[in-house]
Formats: sequence, structure tokens, C-alpha cells
Amino acid sequence: MGDMLQDLLPLIWTGAITGCLYAIGALGLVMIFKATRVVNFAHGNMAGLAAFVVYTLTAQGMGLGWALAVVAALGLVVVLALASYGVLAKVSERSDLRGTIGTLGVGLILQGATQVVFGADIVNLDLPVPRWGASVGGLRITSYDVTVLAVTTLVVGTLFVVIERTRLGIAFRAVSTNPFASRVCGLNLVAVQGVAWGVAAALGVIAALLIVPTTFLSSTTVAAFMLQSFAAAVLGGFSSLPGSILGGLVVGIAMNLFSYFVSPELNATFLLVLILVALNVFPGGILPQRGGGSRA
Repeated sequence: MGDMLQDLLPLIWTGAITGCLYAIGALGLVMIFKATRVVNFAHGNMAGLAAFVVYTLTAQGMGLGWALAVVAALGLVVVLALASYGVLAKVSERSDLRGTIGTLGVGLILQGATQVVFGADIVNLDLPVPRWGASVGGLRITSYDVTVLAVTTLVVGTLFVVIERTRLGIAFRAVSTNPFASRVCGLNLVAVQGVAWGVAAALGVIAALLIVPTTFLSSTTVAAFMLQSFAAAVLGGFSSLPGSILGGLVVGIAMNLFSYFVSPELNATFLLVLILVALNVFPGGILPQRGGGSRA
């Protein structure tokens, strides 16, 4: 028991680091849902394709630096996201469920395209950061941990400044709250929803590039990772951006503790149970709703 308690703080720390990545992925899912009421199940496949683009441009003799490779990957997924939105927009107008089912088809197409273009091999993709570690109060902190925290802080901070302080953010909140009234007031729903899809795709790529160095890269790795982000979005209420961040941290820590104290082989089962519990105990999300029933 003493050894378990001694390991508790490092487990919480590593779980929180992983939870940051779940949170970034969940932010993308929630942005699309708030703007279009569609759950984008192609989120992970799109981000996985971008990760392969970065790997190809940096690790296979093409001589492109990481910065340019990431910019190229982001540009590609934004174009794919806008194309996907264009294809699914009319379907979603008829039924949110049809739009959600349509994203499953887009995801399968992207997964197949990834396997055709890049193959089915498993590859390694490391971050271009110096490797170092330091012990702080018995806690091991690495350069990877610092990178994840820095990127998460930058991404989340920038996103919330844009949403809370800019005209685009006001438009996004208006469309999220009442699309019909927004259209009547003269807002361009297509433009706002397209921006939401593009930003969400970029968030998925950022999360993928940060999670892949801890495991490996294959045509299904990132899509599987996005299941945890989906759980984080469910726990956050799927309509709250702050809730998705908190949900990501909860999922990351809870899964890390479960893997250590119970069994890593049952992680998928635990994740399903967590989603079911969240839907029953916190149907509106773990953060209380503000007045009017809308949340940023």
C-alpha cells in the first residue's frame, strides 16, 4: 500500500499530461458540435493523415523542417475539413444524425486513403525537442511534459481569447446558441461553421503530433486516441469548451490510475463504463450551466 501511495503523485502527473492531449482533441469535437450539432467521427482519421504527412516530410529524406511540415499538414487538413463540411452541410440540414453518420463515412475514406498512400506500416515520429528530465519534489518532469503543457496553454489561451474577445468569437457563440436567429440577424452560418471545422481540424492535428511520440504512428493510432477525446467531450457535456478541458484531465488521470491499479487490458471497458456513467450522472456535463442554458 505504501508503494502505491508513493506512486500516486507521478501517476496523477502523467495522467494530467495525457489528459491535456485528450482535452485538445475534445475541444475540436466540441467546436464542431456547437457550430453544427454534428459529432465528427472523422476527427481522428483526419489528424492521423496529417501526422503521416509530417512524418513523410521530415523523416523520409525530404529534408523539410518540422515547422514547414506542420504548416503543410495543417493546410491539408483544413482543406479536407472544409471539403468534408461542404459535403455534409446539406445532409446535416435535414438531420443532425445523418450528418454524424456521414462523418463515419468520411473517416473510413480518410483511413483507407492513409493506408493506400502511406502504407500500413507502424512508424515512429518524435518531437524535435531536446530530451532532458528533472526531479522536482520526487516528481520526474521531462522536456516532453513541459512541451505538452506549453502547447496546451498556448492553444487553449488563444482559442478562448478569440472566442471571448473577437467578432468571430461572438459570431461563433451566436451560431452555437441559436442558428436560426443568427441567420435572421445577418450572420453567415456557412462561413462561421466552416471556420469551426477548420479550427477543429487544426486542434486534432496538434493533439495527434503530441500523442504519437509516446506510442507509435499507424493508420488507426490517432483515431483510437480520439476515442478518449470523445469520452472527455461527453464528460464535459459536449456543449462546453471549458468542460471538455476538465473532462480531458479527468479522463487522462482516471485511465492512468485504472491502468496501474487494475489492468491496462481493460482500458477500453473502463472508458465505456466512464462514458455511460457520465451520461447518467452528468447528462449536462460536469460543469454547471450558466444562465440561459448556454455555455461557452
